[in-house]
Amino acid sequence: MECCAHKKHTPRDEETQKALQNRLNRIMGQLNGIKNMVDENRYCGDILIQVAAVQSALQSVGYMILQNHMETCVVEEIQQGNLQIVDEAVDLIKKLK
Repeated sequence: MECCAHKKHTPRDEETQKALQNRLNRIMGQLNGIKNMVDENRYCGDILIQVAAVQSALQSVGYMILQNHMETCVVEEIQQGNLQIVDEAVDLIKKLK
């Protein structure tokens, strides 16, 4: 199946790209904070709260990318007659759950 997941036809707009980069930078900061907490032998409960926050933030980034994928790549592929893209989109949604 030839799909934009392998070759993006429509680049993300500048605003979306910046929002994704900002969120990912925050997540990396949170991950560094968790590493420091582990290094400092901090209370397990506090670390787990931060792990949950990172998981939630990362899932949010995934949903942003999924939305962009659906609005661009999936729409383009359907317009070109490639209905197999729907199966790929469903698989991607299952992986994000």
